[in-house]
Amino acid sequence: MNKYLLEIGTEELAYRFIPSAMEQLKAEFSKYLEENKIKFNEIKVYATPRRLAIIVEDIQEKQDDVTKTIKGPIATIAYDENGALTKAALGFANKNNISPDKLYKEDNYVWAKIEQKGLDTKEVLKTIVPEIILKLKGTHFMRWADLDIKFQRPIRWVVSLFNNEILDFEIAKIKASNKSRGHRFSKEEVIINNPDEYLEQLYKANVIADVEKRKKTIIELASTEAKKIGAEIKIDNSLLEEVTFITEWPIPVICTFEEKYLEIPEKVIVTVMAVHQRYFPLYKDGKLLNKFITISNYVGDTFDNIKAGNERVVRARLEDAVFFVKEDTQKTLYDYIEQLKGVTFQKGFGSVYDKTQRIIKLSKYIADSINVPFEKIERTAMLCKADLVTRLVFEFTELQGFIGADYALRSGELPEVAKGIEEHYFPINATSEVANSIEGQVVGIADKIDTIVTVFADKKKISGSQDPLGVRRATLGIIKTILQKDLHINISELLKLSINILKDKIEDEQSLYNSIKDFFIQRLIVFLSDNNIRHDIIEAAISSKDVLSNLNNLILRNNIIIDITSKNNYSEFHEAINRIIRILKEEKNFTEIDTNLFNSDEEKNLYNSVKNIKENEISYEQLENELVKIIPLISKFFEKVLVMDKDEKIKQNRINLLNLTKQKFDYIGDFSKIVF
Repeated sequence: MNKYLLEIGTEELAYRFIPSAMEQLKAEFSKYLEENKIKFNEIKVYATPRRLAIIVEDIQEKQDDVTKTIKGPIATIAYDENGALTKAALGFANKNNISPDKLYKEDNYVWAKIEQKGLDTKEVLKTIVPEIILKLKGTHFMRWADLDIKFQRPIRWVVSLFNNEILDFEIAKIKASNKSRGHRFSKEEVIINNPDEYLEQLYKANVIADVEKRKKTIIELASTEAKKIGAEIKIDNSLLEEVTFITEWPIPVICTFEEKYLEIPEKVIVTVMAVHQRYFPLYKDGKLLNKFITISNYVGDTFDNIKAGNERVVRARLEDAVFFVKEDTQKTLYDYIEQLKGVTFQKGFGSVYDKTQRIIKLSKYIADSINVPFEKIERTAMLCKADLVTRLVFEFTELQGFIGADYALRSGELPEVAKGIEEHYFPINATSEVANSIEGQVVGIADKIDTIVTVFADKKKISGSQDPLGVRRATLGIIKTILQKDLHINISELLKLSINILKDKIEDEQSLYNSIKDFFIQRLIVFLSDNNIRHDIIEAAISSKDVLSNLNNLILRNNIIIDITSKNNYSEFHEAINRIIRILKEEKNFTEIDTNLFNSDEEKNLYNSVKNIKENEISYEQLENELVKIIPLISKFFEKVLVMDKDEKIKQNRINLLNLTKQKFDYIGDFSKIVF
C-alpha cells in the first residue's frame, strides 16, 4: 500500500490559523488528486505550532491509462471523391499525434482513438504539492528574507516522502527531504524513513503531532494532576483547543495564588486565568480554588521557573482586579447611569444613555405584549449598560453584564434584576444558552432589536466578513430566545416601533423595515436549515404568512409540513394542491361562490367539505386530517369537472371554489415550494 507524507515545518504558527490550515490542506489535496485522476483511500492531517502535515493513505502509484475517442471532421470534408483523406483529415490526425491509418469512419464522421498513458504519481506530486502549499489562505501572511512568496510564518523545512523515497521539490528555497525536527528542547533533527513511522519518530523527539491525541493527553494529564490535590478541572472546549494548538509536548503544572483574591467575583478570576492567561481553573466541591493548571510546552523535569513565572503574572492581573473592584464599588451601579451620556453608541444615533432609554421603551412594549409585570424589567433595562463605564469592564470588556450583575447585588438591587443584567447579552455566541430569566429575555431582545435597527439605519454593510456590532449574532439570539422560551412576540411590530422611535434619524421608514425584515427571514432560514429542516419545507412555511409576527407558529407549521410530506400518500396530496395552484397562478380577481351555479355533485361535495373546515378554530394536526380527507374530492372534481367552462360565470365560480380550497392549504404553507 503506497503512502505519501508531506510535512511543512515553520516558525510558530498563529493558533487560530492551524485548524483552518488543516481543513484547507486536506481539501486541496483531495481536490488536486481527484483532478489529476489519482486514486487514494484517505487523507490524514496532523499539526502542531511548528508543522502542518498530511499522510495520503493507499495512494495510486500511477494514473490509469486512458483511451479517448475523439471526433474529427464530417466525412464529406474528411474524404475526397476518390475516398482519400483530405487535408482536413490529415490535419486532424497530425494535431492529435496519430497515424492517418488509425482514423476510422462512423456516423458520417471521422474518429480516432488515442491511448493516453498515465503519469507516475510521484511526478505529478512534485508539480502539485508546491501549488497546494502556496494556496493556503489566512490572516497576517508574511514575506521573509528576499522571497516573493507569502506564508503564515517562515518555512524552515519540508518533508516529502512517497513510501521511503524522497520526492524532491523546492519551495521558499527549501529542498524537500526526509529530515524533520523535534521539539525545540529535544532532538533538533529527526529522520523519517517512511510515512508509517512519522508519528512514532516525532513522539520520540517529544512531539505529539496527532491533534486529537494531544488534546486527549492534555485532558488526561491535567485531570490526573488535579486529582493529586483533591481538585477537579472544568474543561472549556475553546480554551482546550487553543492550548492544544500552542503546544507540541504538553505538560501540566499546578500553580497557586493567594486566597485573598477569591473575594473578587469568580467570573473575573476565571476570565483572567482562562481567557487572558490560558490557565485551567481548579475547583473543589463546586467552589473555585486558589489554584490553577498551566499547560507548558516543555521538555524537562524542573518546573520551578515555569510555576513562579505564571504565579507572578496572575498575581499582578488579580491585584489590578482587586483595585478596580474597590474603586468601582465606592458608588452604586445606578450612579454610573449618568456617565453613559458621555459614551457614544453609534455616530448619529446618540449615546449609550440614549440607547438605554430606547431599550426601556421597547422592553415596555414586549412586557405588555406577553403580559408580564414591567417593574423589574424596567429596572433591568435602566441598569443593563451601567457597568460599561466601570473600570473593571473597561479592563475586561468580555465581562460586561457579568460585572453589572455582581455590582447590582452589591448595590442592593433585586436578584431578578441582577440576573437580567447578566443575561441580557445572552446568547453570547452561536452555541451558548439563551437567557433564563424573563428580565434577561425581554431586555435582551429589546437591546438586540435596537442594535439591528440602528446598524441598518446607518447603512452599514453586512457581509460574510463584516458583521457590524454583531447584527447576525443578535438576530439569531432573538430567534433562539423566542423559540426556546416560547415567547409570543410580534417581531414585525417590534421593528416598526424601534424604527418609529428613531424616525427623526431615518430617511425612509418603510424601506428600512423591508430591509431588516428580509434580513431576519434569511437568518431564520439559516437557523432552521442548521436544525436539519429541508430548505423547500422552510420555504413552504415562510412563504404563506408574515412569519415574523409569530415565530412559534412557523415552527408548528414546519412540523406539520414535515409530517404531511413524509406520508406514503403524499404524491396524491401534492398533485391535488399543485394542480389548484397552477390553475390559479394567473388569476387575481376572486368573488363570492354562488352555489346556484353548481351543476355537478363533484362541485357540491367539494364545496360542502371545504366550507366546513374552520382553520382558525382547530389545531394544525386537525387541519392536516381535514385536508387529507378532501384530497379524493379534489381528484374527483378534476376528473369530472372542466374548470374553464365556456360560460364565464360558471368558470369564475369554479375558480372561486378552487381559491377557497387553496386558502385552507395556505393556512399551513405554500405547497408549490415543495420539491417532489
